[in-house]
Amino acid sequence: MKFRTEVEINESGKKIGIEDCIFSIGSCFAMEMHEKFSEGQIQTLNNPFGTIFNPYSVFQAIQQVYDAKEYQENDLILANDNYISLDHHSSFDSRYAHKSLEKINQNIEEANQFLQNTSFVIITFGTSYIYEFLPKKKLAANCHKIPQKFFEKRFLTHQELTESITQTIDILKDICKDDVQILFTVSPVRHTKDGIVENQLSKSKLITAIHETIPGKENCHYLPVYEILMDDLRDYRFYKDDLIHPNSQAVQYIWEKFGNAYFSDETKVFINENNKIITALNHKTADDKNPKYLEFLDKINLKIKEQQNKVKHKIF
Repeated sequence: MKFRTEVEINESGKKIGIEDCIFSIGSCFAMEMHEKFSEGQIQTLNNPFGTIFNPYSVFQAIQQVYDAKEYQENDLILANDNYISLDHHSSFDSRYAHKSLEKINQNIEEANQFLQNTSFVIITFGTSYIYEFLPKKKLAANCHKIPQKFFEKRFLTHQELTESITQTIDILKDICKDDVQILFTVSPVRHTKDGIVENQLSKSKLITAIHETIPGKENCHYLPVYEILMDDLRDYRFYKDDLIHPNSQAVQYIWEKFGNAYFSDETKVFINENNKIITALNHKTADDKNPKYLEFLDKINLKIKEQQNKVKHKIF
């Protein structure tokens, strides 16, 4: 007897190797995947513009990275006593323009270099909504808690969605490695502040736009992350206390399904061993001079050296 409808991720013809670079961008679920790769000591870079949610803003971020754009003070606005970029998350805000610009431009330079060596890109869209900043008639990636009266909220049109996705694919295929795999997902995090019905409509628009755009696009794939949480894990025990974000158990379940479909056997072993090392390193003792504890540390360091010998990039 079956008690749930399990959702599978199609096995990838190209596997993620231990030397591959993984770039992720989009909503907070992109960060969840990035953290898992990072813990496994796989080269990864996430959201150089901070967390962003809609396809147009993702496209704009990728375009600026591709162009190696250098932001200037006239690209910022002063609001709430901070210099902010409407293209970026509020984590870039600063009371001083030069500090905002330093962080913004440093991230763009780093992302540009990283993308040139990237083999897999994971893009997670969160919403079809976008806000236009009326004083500048500019579409914003983040509202930075500026009063609502300065914005107009609307859905991106179907054409805007599909064109944003298409242009994102074209840019990535030009800057990344020749056989880069581009993986699209829709965030399972519900934007309940938009309204339950409105959130469902927003997610539906994203799913439709992706499925209408990527067929025929070489090396572009859809990962059913949204469907796994909404259908396979259809229970609030897989959510955090806010009943909106997936909890660690749900993230781990999705991560394992993804790994089974996309990791080479060597990568599975490499990540598993590194996760064991992290667990060991998190072990605390009341007596750090105890001979048994020092012997324990020596064994961990030996294991780290064995793992380091497998890859060229620095781990741990």
